[in-house]
Amino acid sequence: MKKIRVLLIGAAGRMGKTIVDLASRESNIEIVAQCDLGDAIEPAMKNCDVAIDFSHADAIEEICRAALQDRQSLVIGTTGHSPAQREAIEKAGQSVPIVFASNFSIGVNALFALTHSAAEILRDEFDVEIIETHHRMKKDAPSGTAKTLAEILKKARKIDNEIPTRSIREGDVVGEHTVVFAGPGERMELTHRASSREIFARGALRAAEWIVDKPPGLYSMQDVLGL
Repeated sequence: MKKIRVLLIGAAGRMGKTIVDLASRESNIEIVAQCDLGDAIEPAMKNCDVAIDFSHADAIEEICRAALQDRQSLVIGTTGHSPAQREAIEKAGQSVPIVFASNFSIGVNALFALTHSAAEILRDEFDVEIIETHHRMKKDAPSGTAKTLAEILKKARKIDNEIPTRSIREGDVVGEHTVVFAGPGERMELTHRASSREIFARGALRAAEWIVDKPPGLYSMQDVLGL
């Protein structure tokens, strides 16, 4: 079986190191190149099947340019992009296949689906709130996952109002997300707790396998999982 050749961008970061470790145990994936801050991305992009990005939001325009030049598939796990940076991703998705997800955990993507169902069932009789906790080194707040949850709630309720979100940064918490539905006389909470970064790395590698040879487009982890 031919191995899928992966360029890993942001290899020195926490997620990057986890992906390198997990990929070394996979028989069908090979990390053929690694890039970090200051490294030239374009030369490395030429000799891979797909690039996985867990670097910094500010690198995305260079990454998209390199992918477009060589028509390479992308898996983007970096969060905290500005509207202009998101626009660059969307534009690149018109020419190359891209998986763009705020969270690659299979459990979190189940949380997305459950949140949508609960919001439709409970409707506006219940107040909603999102509470998310991450390690103190995480820069963006709210997290990309919390933003996705908020968009799901707004879409399900057909509203434009912002969803109240509390962001906590403390210790070495990998990631916790809770959606609270509080109604008259009852309260429901949907919670996902991540205890290891390996769940995100595993999802990213699964997305990398899935996206190779797909037609151009912007795909989500929901597409990868068939949800």
